[in-house]
Amino acid sequence: MREFLHGARMLLRGLGQWRRSPGAMALGLIPGFLVGLVFGAALVGWGILLGEVVDDWTPFANTWDPLWATVLRTAIAVASFGAVAFLAIVSFTAVTLAVGEPFYDRIWRATELTATGRIPDAEYGFWRAAGDAVRLIARGALAALAAWLLGLIPFVGGVLGFTTGLLLTGWLLADELTSRALSARGLDRRARRAVLRDNRARALGFGVATQLCFLVPLGAIAVMPAAVAGSTLWTHAALRETPPAADRAPDAAR
Repeated sequence: MREFLHGARMLLRGLGQWRRSPGAMALGLIPGFLVGLVFGAALVGWGILLGEVVDDWTPFANTWDPLWATVLRTAIAVASFGAVAFLAIVSFTAVTLAVGEPFYDRIWRATELTATGRIPDAEYGFWRAAGDAVRLIARGALAALAAWLLGLIPFVGGVLGFTTGLLLTGWLLADELTSRALSARGLDRRARRAVLRDNRARALGFGVATQLCFLVPLGAIAVMPAAVAGSTLWTHAALRETPPAADRAPDAAR
């Protein structure tokens, strides 16, 4: 739990970057706002149509006792909306990071300078961001499917599906958000995953804290710049405190 909370605190430290680089952080709100409008409208539309969709999915329940038909359809509706919400958050992060690459690159650079006094040489770039975004959305779809299936379990499905979705998407967000700072130090995808595994509880703490903020209305837009800054600080701490992972990244140790 201590490591989990330590990871969550990295998001709070990312908020501190507003004092040091207010201009770059403010610009980081723009892509999140634009993408958020599209995703918000899609979620509202899904919520409006959900009742009819669930009725179409469950014609067999028309002959059931009204109470049990309502229980079934409510469970499916809650699980379906929750799964789509989790997928939307993961997709929002992926699309926003790709679309806002120049903005978040400025935040990353500013955070690197204030924290270490130097910027790593390896480039991240738009195409690498786009590739990471596609992989994140695909993995997010699997996480959303798992949350949806668990959400269908009677009585406990809502809590179980939400908790599972929160942990899975939190891990995915930590993976995606730290990829820039880790890749800039010359780590490939396998080495990045090794760093996350070596700091599993801390990665979950950071990812879940970010995910919870994203679940708050407009939270994803407001917190995204801090998440980019916080993930950079998370990377610094992880590479300092896990020598085996750092050994796979010579540039990080210098």
